[in-house]
Amino acid sequence: MAKPSLFREHELAFRTQYAELKERTLAAGILLPGTPGTLALRKGSGYPYWYRVFYPVPGKQSEELVCKDGDAEPLQSMRERMAFGEWASSQVSALRKLGFQVGDKPMARVLVELHNRGAFQAGLILVGTLGYMAWLNELGAIAISARTQDIDLARRQQLKLAAQLSFLATLRATGLPFTAVPGLPSSEHSTSVKLPGAQALRVDVLAPGKKVGSVIRVPELEWAAQTVPHYDYLLEAPEPGAMLAGGHCIPVRLPQAARLVWHKLYSSTQRRGFPEKAEKDRQQALVLAAVLADSEPQALKLAFAEAPASMTKAIKPLYASLVKRLGARPALEQMLGECLLPRHRRA
Repeated sequence: MAKPSLFREHELAFRTQYAELKERTLAAGILLPGTPGTLALRKGSGYPYWYRVFYPVPGKQSEELVCKDGDAEPLQSMRERMAFGEWASSQVSALRKLGFQVGDKPMARVLVELHNRGAFQAGLILVGTLGYMAWLNELGAIAISARTQDIDLARRQQLKLAAQLSFLATLRATGLPFTAVPGLPSSEHSTSVKLPGAQALRVDVLAPGKKVGSVIRVPELEWAAQTVPHYDYLLEAPEPGAMLAGGHCIPVRLPQAARLVWHKLYSSTQRRGFPEKAEKDRQQALVLAAVLADSEPQALKLAFAEAPASMTKAIKPLYASLVKRLGARPALEQMLGECLLPRHRRA
């Protein structure tokens, strides 16, 4: 039986559609949170004011003051921002139907708030499954992605924020009922927030460290982060990207795709007692590797060459099992062989 293909390419017209949405979003600046909404003129106080009526989160209506009646410039500016929001929402909906990766509305609300407060511009990086999903869209690839209820955010060094940004206050400003997850037994500091419910959204802050699960302070966020080995490698020289979620395209920063491949393979070897998560890491790594092997094989080789020896040592024994899952991917098999096999065993 033939192995299923790791990915398919989006048609050029659809990749162009995504690129236009991303380009226009990057130029839009601050994004309107929630739905684009409608304009309403309120006269109850005796002085008429315009308000934007919208849903910041599903099922919760809110209003924000726009301007006094007669202030033409701010009113027109809001109309234009709302029109852009409507257009962007329609584009995201269309791209979802075409097979692009799109997160849900609570994820969108969190990412929009972080974007509007300058967290990604200051150096915060979107990692984990959402980072993988974002790269599929960036690279124009169609692939199955496991659903996630986690937003994994990482910080390699101190964020370059103009002013201190409270992580918990920022998440609560979304209007979603986030609460801090109790800290690990070894630390009083929390590294995660979560919505109510066993399967609800969780937001984790991660950072480089020698051991898994150590806790370090992140003073500029008035928060803490859980450490992950070799995240200094993963997070070096991140790239600008975007994440589709809800009805939004949100500018974010992403780890380099090639480094994400090798770090996910390494992570799959370090998971103890979670075989399904190890499988997810390897599948995501192979999909991204297959895309890059066709378009940027040198990027993969360079990223492997720059990986720490303790990472590559853990990855090399995976060669045989990875090749069995490739299907008809000669470029990827050759690349894996050049990176993972000793010279005398390379074809």
